[in-house]
Amino acid sequence: MTRIPLVDLAAAHAEVAEEVEAGFKRIIAETAFIGGPEVAAFEKEYAEFSGVEHCIGVANGTDALELAFRAVGVGPGTEVILPANTFIATAEAVARTGAKVVLVDCDPRTYLIDVDAALAAVTPATKAIAPVHLYGQLAPVEQLRAGLAGRDDIVIVEDAAQSQGATRHGIGSGVHGIAATSFYPGKNLGAYGDAGAVTTASADWATTVRTLGSHGGLRKYHHDLVGVNSRLDGLQAVVLRAKLARLAGWNDRRRAAAARYAELLAGFDDVVLPATLDGNEHVWHIFCIRVPRRDEVLASLNAAGVGAAIHYPIPVHKTGAFASLGGSFPNAEKVAPEILSLPIYPQITADQQEAVVQALSVALR
Repeated sequence: MTRIPLVDLAAAHAEVAEEVEAGFKRIIAETAFIGGPEVAAFEKEYAEFSGVEHCIGVANGTDALELAFRAVGVGPGTEVILPANTFIATAEAVARTGAKVVLVDCDPRTYLIDVDAALAAVTPATKAIAPVHLYGQLAPVEQLRAGLAGRDDIVIVEDAAQSQGATRHGIGSGVHGIAATSFYPGKNLGAYGDAGAVTTASADWATTVRTLGSHGGLRKYHHDLVGVNSRLDGLQAVVLRAKLARLAGWNDRRRAAAARYAELLAGFDDVVLPATLDGNEHVWHIFCIRVPRRDEVLASLNAAGVGAAIHYPIPVHKTGAFASLGGSFPNAEKVAPEILSLPIYPQITADQQEAVVQALSVALR
C-alpha cells in the first residue's frame, strides 16, 4: 500500500535540506542559539513578506497569541470574543491572561467567525475580538472594524496560525493591527519544532511583546514587566528563512492542488466543498470538506492509506476545559461531526490526489 500523508514534511525538507544543513553548521560555529543574526534576519524577512512593520519571533503559536493579547491590554476584568470553531489554543491564550473567553458561532458556509454574532456579543468589558483565519483564508476583519466604529478601546487580535501568505483584498494579517501566527511543523511555513511570531503595525505593541517574551525586559537583569521566557531560537530561524524563500511558490502549488480537488470532487453529491470568501487569496493550509458518516469515511480512508484527519472535531464549548462556558452555537455544532481534511501540501501530485478521491468514492458508498 502506498500511503499518502496528510502533510509530507519529508518532501518539504528535501527542497531545503542543503540550505538548512549549512545554516545549522553556521549557528553551531557561532553558538548563536538564542536570538542572534539568523533570528533578526528572519524577523525582518517575515515582516516584509507579510507587509507589516514589525515581527517578533517567539517560542510557539500559543505564546504568540497570549503575548499579543497581553500587549494590547487583555487581562483580568476584560473579555475577548472568539469563534467556537477553532483550535483550543485561541481560547487557551485568552484564559492564560486572566480574561474571560466569550464564544460566538461561525459562518455556516466558510466556518469563519460570524461577524454579526461577534458584534452582538460586545459589552463594556470587551477588550478584543479574535477572528481566526481558518484553514488558510482570512476572516472579514474589515467588517469587524466597521462594526466597531466608535469603540477604539476594542482591539482586533488576529489568529493567523493557519494563514501565512494569505490576503484579503490584497492585505495580509497584522497590517492594520496585531496578529499571532504559529510555525508548528505542519503549517504552510513550518519549523523543525515549535515556533511562532507576532506581527504588528504598532512599534509600541512590538516593543511590549518583545519585552514580555524576554522575562519582561530588553536588557539583561532589567525586568520592567512580569514576563515569560518565549523566544525564537537560531536553529528554527534557519529553517524558517529557507522555507520562507519558497513560501509564495509553495502557496501557489497548494492553490493548484485545491483547484484540482475541486474539479475531481465536482460530481460528488455527498461532499460539501470548501468555500472561499470573496476578496480572499486562500493559501489552503487545510482542504476541509464535509461528508455524511464522517467517522466511518475517515476510518475507510485511513485504512486505504490516505492520511485524512479532522480540524476540529470538538467545538471549544464542548471541551472539558471550557465546558463551563456553556452556550449553543448551532453552526459550529453542525459542522463538527461532518468536517474532514484531505491531504494537501505543495509536493502532492495529481496521481496522489486522484487516489485520494478514488478512496473517498469507495468510502462514501
